[in-house]
Amino acid sequence: GGGGGGMAAEGDVELELETEPNGSGGGGDGAGGRAAEKPRKHDSGAADLERVTDYAEEKEIQSSNLETAMSVIGDRRSREQKAKQEREKELAKVTIKKEDLELIMTEMEISRAAAERSLREHMGNVVEALITLTN
Repeated sequence: GGGGGGMAAEGDVELELETEPNGSGGGGDGAGGRAAEKPRKHDSGAADLERVTDYAEEKEIQSSNLETAMSVIGDRRSREQKAKQEREKELAKVTIKKEDLELIMTEMEISRAAAERSLREHMGNVVEALITLTN
């Protein structure tokens, strides 16, 4: 039974099985089962990794789309900003009379800035400015 002893030593994890006659067989079986399980675990690990990689790539694509969208929005904003600045420059060139400005301020009870803006928008025409403000 020396060979049997060797088997028992190998499968000494399951101590209770040693006493049974087919214990050594069971131990061998268990080992075989464990060995068979290993590649399966490995495969699932690889599959998980693949899934994670896919997910990461998807996220990267999404974020780059977002960046593109943001830069498009940014471009549009800066274009609008430029157009606004151009308009402000044009408006600033318009000569307005101080008395017209004061008239609008008192008539409409609005701030100097608002009165000035409306007057400039109507190329200094106080009547048009007042008409627009009353509408």
